[in-house]
Amino acid sequence: MSTISFEYQSPEVAMSLFALSCLRVCWLLSALILLVFPSPNLLPAYGKPPGHSTSPSVKQSPGSSLLLPAHGLPAVALRPEEENNIAVYKAANKAVVYIASLAAPEEIYFNVMPKEGSGSGCILTADGYILTNYHVVKGAQILRVTLFDGTNLASEVTGVDPENDIAVLKINPGAKKLTAIDLGDSGKLEVGRRVFAIGNPFGLDRTMTAGIISSIGRTLTTESGRLIKGIIQTDAAINPGNSGGPLLDSAGQMIGLNTAILSRSGQSAGIGFAIPINIVKRIFPQLIAHHHVIRPDLGILMVQPTEAGLRVIKLDPTGPAAAAGLSGPKVQVYQNGPFTIQSVDSNAADIIQKVDDMGLRSTDDLLSYLETKKPGQVVTLTVLRQGRLLKIPVKLTSSSPV
Repeated sequence: MSTISFEYQSPEVAMSLFALSCLRVCWLLSALILLVFPSPNLLPAYGKPPGHSTSPSVKQSPGSSLLLPAHGLPAVALRPEEENNIAVYKAANKAVVYIASLAAPEEIYFNVMPKEGSGSGCILTADGYILTNYHVVKGAQILRVTLFDGTNLASEVTGVDPENDIAVLKINPGAKKLTAIDLGDSGKLEVGRRVFAIGNPFGLDRTMTAGIISSIGRTLTTESGRLIKGIIQTDAAINPGNSGGPLLDSAGQMIGLNTAILSRSGQSAGIGFAIPINIVKRIFPQLIAHHHVIRPDLGILMVQPTEAGLRVIKLDPTGPAAAAGLSGPKVQVYQNGPFTIQSVDSNAADIIQKVDDMGLRSTDDLLSYLETKKPGQVVTLTVLRQGRLLKIPVKLTSSSPV
C-alpha cells in the first residue's frame, strides 16, 4: 500500500512558484501571438510574403553589391571602398607567388638549413619571368615557386642587381596560363593615396593589407652600401615574407616592390618601404636580356668626401678616368739611412667638384648621376688640382657584371 505525504511550503516559496507559473503563461501567449500575427521584419531570409521586403531600409545603388543576409538579418550594401578593395585583390592576387629556398643535398646531410631566401614575388610576363628582391634569393641553392593554385615549380635566377635589391627569376609554366602583374607609374604618387600590399607574411599566402602612402622620396641603404632614392613609405602592414611582393594603387597597378620594414621587433610597426616601380621598369629588361645591369663606368674605384668635393683615392689604372688624366694620391719614396720609406700624399689627389655642372657632395651623388648615362657617353668633370680648376672630359665605359 502506498502512502502520500505532503510537505509544508512557506508563504515565500508559494509566492515564487505562483510568479513562475504566471511567467510561463505569458511566454506561451507571446509565442501564440507571433505564430498567428508574424512580423515581416522577422521573416527568414529564404522567404517573404508578396509586397514585403526583408530589408526595407536598404537601398542598393546601381552597380553595388549586397552582402547575403544570414539568420534573418537585413542585407547590407558594400561600401565603394570595400568594392574597390575586392576588385584590387581579384585583379592582382593571382600574379603574386610564394618563393622558398631549399637546402642542397649536402646541406640536408649536415643538417644545415638556409636562413635567407623565403618571400614573395610578382609574375612579370606570361612566359614565366618573376620579379622579387635580391635579398630573398641571395645565396639560395635551390628555389621553388608556388603559384596561387598551389602549383609548385622549380625556378632559376635570371639576373640580379644588388645595388637596387632586385632579382628576376624564371619558371617554366608549361601549358599553364599565368597572370602577369599590371605595372603602374610611381612618378605620379602623392602622400595620402591609398595603397595595398599583397604577399606571404609568415608563409600566409597572398595576404592583402591596406594603408596609405606615408611619404615619398625616402632613401634606403642596400646591402652593397648603395642608396636607393625615391623610396615609398607606407603604413600598410608589411611583415617578414612580404619582401618581393607588390605595393598596389587603388587601380590594382603595381607602383612599388615591397622590400623592407623599420621595426624593433622584426614585425610590422606601420613603417614599410617599397622600391618605386619606375626603377624596376628601367632595370628588369636588362636583367632578362643581359643577366646583369649594364652601368656606365668612370674607372674611379674609391673617393673620399670632403668639404671641397670628392677626393680621388683609388683609380682603375686601365679605366677611363686614368686615361683622361685624373690623378690620385702621390706616393713618395725616400731613403733614410739604410731604410726605404714610403709616404702617401693625399693632398696631391684631384678633388672632383662637379660632373656636367652638377655639384657633388657624396659618393652616391656621383653614382646616381652616372646611372642616368650610357656607356660611350662623355661626361665632363670639374676637378680641383693644386688650387687650379680644370675641366676634364671622360668617355664612360661599361661596368663589369655583378
